[in-house]
Amino acid sequence: MRAVIQNVKDCTLRINGDIFSHIDSGFLILIGFTQGDNIELGKKLIDKIINLRVFPDENGKTNLSLKDINGEIMCVSQFTLYADVEKGRRPSFVKALAFEDASKLYDEFCEELRSQFGKIELGSFGADMKISFTNDGPFTLMLDTKDIWGL
Repeated sequence: MRAVIQNVKDCTLRINGDIFSHIDSGFLILIGFTQGDNIELGKKLIDKIINLRVFPDENGKTNLSLKDINGEIMCVSQFTLYADVEKGRRPSFVKALAFEDASKLYDEFCEELRSQFGKIELGSFGADMKISFTNDGPFTLMLDTKDIWGL
């Protein structure tokens, strides 16, 4: 499981030109799944994400979590996080979880995210989405469960 997390001042997701979802200050999370991923691993990743101390405190030090700043989350499925460009010039996506399995895991992940954190907005799995946001910092992190926990 891979997640790209961006601190944002705002984030708007459009589908077919219409606003589908919007958040103010918080995280834009792009989440990708691969073979072997499951909701138990997702729960660990969610706990890590919502408790990351990456927002500035009154002294400008990255010391506050999403909970501390009363932030929001936009969570969007992103199978391209598992693109393999090792050979040739065209990405291969064979490491990305199959569509049906990824869709189910995305739904479970978002349901768990909502139960642990509450203030979330979502993309639409498989849709052609346009995302605009103001990156705060910029501050962007990449979390990979294989790198963090060896799973």
